[in-house]
Amino acid sequence: MDTALADRLAAVDERIQDAARAAGRDLAGITRIVVTKFHPASLVSDLYALGVRHVGENRQQELTAKRAELVGIPDLVWHFIGQAQTNKARAVRAAADAVHSVDRSRIADALHGAADGHAALDVLVQVNLTDDPGRGGVAPDGAERLAAHVAELSSLRLRGVMAVAPLDEEPARAFERLRRSADAVRSVVPDAGWISAGMTGDFPEAIAMGATHLRIGSAITGPRPPRD
Repeated sequence: MDTALADRLAAVDERIQDAARAAGRDLAGITRIVVTKFHPASLVSDLYALGVRHVGENRQQELTAKRAELVGIPDLVWHFIGQAQTNKARAVRAAADAVHSVDRSRIADALHGAADGHAALDVLVQVNLTDDPGRGGVAPDGAERLAAHVAELSSLRLRGVMAVAPLDEEPARAFERLRRSADAVRSVVPDAGWISAGMTGDFPEAIAMGATHLRIGSAITGPRPPRD
C-alpha cells in the first residue's frame, strides 16, 4: 500500500473535519469524492482499500475504462464531473452513478433518452458562477427553469447543484451565490439538497457555505502522471 497516499487522504480528511467543525456542520452530511483524472485504475483500487467509496472522473473515456476494469468492486460510486456532451450521453449513462454537469436541457434529454433500462440516474444542475458564457454551466437565473425540465424526466433523479468557483473571486462569495441557486432548485424539487462544490484549493470555504459533495483531486492523489 502507498503510505504517501494514505497520509494525504488522512490529512485531507482532517481538514474536512476541521472545516465542518468550524462551520457547525455534521460531518455525516459531507461526501468526499476523490477525483482520479489521468491516474490508473490501480490508484482507485488503492483508494478503495483505504475506505474511499466515491470517485470522480472528468472524461467519459476514463470513466468507462476504469469502471470496466474495476467491475469486481460493486460498491464504488462513480461520479461524472466533466463537461457532458450529447453524443457521449449513452456511454456516460452506462458508466456513471451520478452526473454533476447537466447544464442545458439537451444534455438532460440525451441522458434520459439513454436510460436503456438503467436505474434512475442522479444528476445535478451545473451553475456557471462566472460572467463568461463559454464556461460550463447554466446562468444562475436559468437554474430553476432547467431544474423544472429535469424534474419532468422520469429516468433522472435531480439531486441538486454543482459549480466551480471562479479563479478571480473569493471562493466564499462565489459559493454563497451557488447556495442561492441551490435554494431555487429546491423550490422545484424540495429534496434536491446536494451542493457539489469545493476542490483541492477551496473546499473549506465550500463547506462553510453548505457544500455536501467535495471534489478533491491532487491533494489526495498527488501530481497527475504525465500523459502519453
